[in-house]
Amino acid sequence: MIGDHDSRRRAPLDSGAYPADPRTDPRYGTPRRRSGLNRFLGGSPAAVFVKLLFLSVLVGAVMAMFGLTPGLLFWQLYDFTRSLIDLGLDTFHDFGRWILAGAVVVVPIWLIARLLTVSRER
Repeated sequence: MIGDHDSRRRAPLDSGAYPADPRTDPRYGTPRRRSGLNRFLGGSPAAVFVKLLFLSVLVGAVMAMFGLTPGLLFWQLYDFTRSLIDLGLDTFHDFGRWILAGAVVVVPIWLIARLLTVSRER
């Protein structure tokens, strides 16, 4: 006999080349559901705390090497934002002048054209 074609027989559990996935393999039972806090934090609170503590020390050391402080970063960001806003408002100021200069010419010509069109229709 070349092969067993009995459809009532299940395939063996270890038929794949990869290890079994605990989320789908019946040998492992139902998976434990993660709490909302664990899902939000991305892990257990203690593990996340240790990761954040390590990263804080690392970033603080780099900032100290460059002579940066949180207050200095805040004021540099504030000054940068103000300069962008001022640049943008200057651009809008120039743009507004262009609109007014064009409107002084375009609106009277449009009004005269409309008056002539209405008088021809009568």
